Amino acid sequence: MLDRTKDISVAAQAWLDDFERMLGRPDPATLDRLFLADSFWRDVLALSWNLQTIAGRETIAQALAALAAKATPSNFKIAPNRAPPRWVSRAGANNIEAIFTFETAIGRGSGIIRLIPDSADGDGLKAWTLLTALDELKGFEEQLGMLRPRGQAYSRDFRGPNWLDLRSASRDYATRDPAVLVVGGGQAGLAIAARLKQLQVDALIVDREMRIGDNWRKRYHALTLHNQVQVNHLPYMPFPPNWPTYIPKDKLANWFEAYVDAMELNFWTGTEFEGGAYDETRGRWTVSLRRADGSRQTMHPRHVIMATGVSGIANMPDIPTLANFRGTLVHSSRYEDGENWTGKRAIVIGTGNSGHDIAQDLYSSGAEVTLVQRSPTLVTNIEPSAQLAYATYNEGTLEDNDLVAASMPTPLAKKIHVMLTEQSKALDQELLDGLSRVGFKLDFGEAGTGWQFKYLTRGGGYYFNVGCSNLIVEGKIGLRQFSDIEGFVAEGARMKDGSTIAADLIVLSTGYKPQDYLVRKLFGDAIADRVGPIWGFGDGLELRNMYARTGQPGLWFIAGSLAQCRINSKYLALQIKAIEEGILGREVSTP
Repeated sequence: MLDRTKDISVAAQAWLDDFERMLGRPDPATLDRLFLADSFWRDVLALSWNLQTIAGRETIAQALAALAAKATPSNFKIAPNRAPPRWVSRAGANNIEAIFTFETAIGRGSGIIRLIPDSADGDGLKAWTLLTALDELKGFEEQLGMLRPRGQAYSRDFRGPNWLDLRSASRDYATRDPAVLVVGGGQAGLAIAARLKQLQVDALIVDREMRIGDNWRKRYHALTLHNQVQVNHLPYMPFPPNWPTYIPKDKLANWFEAYVDAMELNFWTGTEFEGGAYDETRGRWTVSLRRADGSRQTMHPRHVIMATGVSGIANMPDIPTLANFRGTLVHSSRYEDGENWTGKRAIVIGTGNSGHDIAQDLYSSGAEVTLVQRSPTLVTNIEPSAQLAYATYNEGTLEDNDLVAASMPTPLAKKIHVMLTEQSKALDQELLDGLSRVGFKLDFGEAGTGWQFKYLTRGGGYYFNVGCSNLIVEGKIGLRQFSDIEGFVAEGARMKDGSTIAADLIVLSTGYKPQDYLVRKLFGDAIADRVGPIWGFGDGLELRNMYARTGQPGLWFIAGSLAQCRINSKYLALQIKAIEEGILGREVSTP
């Protein structure tokens, strides 16, 4: 076994030196000696111009040999001013984890190597996981630090337009079209627009809400984020150090406004994207925008980025007899405040985060609430259990932690989340036992992979308990199964046992339609079929059609948590910049 007192920096650099030497004369038979049999390589644009994960020593060696000749990677060095090489435990395996830098023919990158002694080969250090990620394009670096912008807008020109004049002209688009149209002004839209701004790619965000941040501001009254502040920063501009651990929705919404102003992002509120058609010959879109005054404007961007979230259209399920109900019926996306329902009776259908939070908000406002469960739901206490997945963000730098997050291949991430789910179940055993006693149906994700993979595959199906589960266990919020409802009547829900749950309000916390539905609506069947499924993994190891070129040139997708958008917006922006500069083709290449 490797002596742990040995200088692991020397050992990690020695592996990188061998790796670089073998890439210089790429031969699969030689390269595979550097990897464990059960190993993974995730390349994020650096060698392949794709987001791809390759599993298995022989397959990795063949792919590296094929790609290295063109990309010419070199100068692999342990990264200075980053976390030094160290022993860590990932997915239950002890390994040396080292952050490194490197170059290719067109850019500079960073990566992570995880090394494990191979007992089958004299305990020589072999790669268990390898990440190679592109950070910047040579000659097109971000305008940061020593490269701060010094153009006309920032000069002392006493006779010409000042900064505000130029900002107003930039936002108006009176005489030009943006290179990129970003549809949606939430965290996804802001993150990608900010990245493009630093790469000097002209981008316009459009959002149908009337005020920046309204996609958070107009959600239900009690909403706060369910993960902690240190995980949720937007690119370039971290939250102030005095911010609360869990950010309230209105505080986040106001930050979005400040962010747009500070980062000088072009943003049109009150503007609905009505769809578009792509001109293959000219390589541009013709899109229709409807402004707040009802007027329509046509634009011709070269790229359209859908930043509307994992899904943007409320799912209103076709529930037979629901039309019989004569009270108020709303989808959770339209629910605002329980204070309007004090002393009234409410049924909330759906047991994800929104359903539980709305039920608790109604109860706290003095309403009589029944929560109706449609399918088994994962429940975990918000602290400490739900935060276990973010443990790495409690130490080290945001930059290092984001790279660690990007480096973990999906199969190992699943293994990690199985372990975290088992840990959570042990921590939450008393609560889970109580829920089971009152008839709440629990599950823990496919193959026990927990809430994170529920989110990555279906966008929901879990609840971070902030008190509603306790109210259910105590009988203060009623619980019924949807399968026990015979039908809906004017006064509420008629149960199969003959009883009626009376209601003045029914809230459908039934989620949202998938992005595929929105693409088909906005772009038509041909483009939707060309793109295919969006989000989830299918048979692959990467999220489908996210953050990368799709089957439709010029159409991109970004979605997810604030952390996902912060991390992946960087890679999406680099691809668009490379296309704009003629470095990368619009069509998806075969790995």
